[in-house]
Amino acid sequence: MPDNPAPSLCLCLTTEADAERAEALAEALLQRGLAACVALTPVRSLYRWRGVLERSQEVQLLIKTRPSRLGELEAAVRQLHSYDTPEWIHWPAAASAAYGAWVAESVPEGCS
Repeated sequence: MPDNPAPSLCLCLTTEADAERAEALAEALLQRGLAACVALTPVRSLYRWRGVLERSQEVQLLIKTRPSRLGELEAAVRQLHSYDTPEWIHWPAAASAAYGAWVAESVPEGCS
């Protein structure tokens, strides 16, 4: 039988303008204990902004956290992000028991 427990973590997605800003944001979230891991991936983004088609090189951040810290994580991302309107997408995820335990150990319970 596969190891498929109930959702034990949240995955959150945002992008930053460049690698330096993405790494600084990731480090701040990790230092605040809001994320267990942040994966950084360079991406080419095309999007409409204020009626104009934009193209940019960005860095995508995939953030892993506890569901109970999601609100605090979002507030921190909004506070620290370089964009006025940062991308913020999140969804619950099921993890293996071992990985879920590591996320729980890496992200202490918060006030929320």
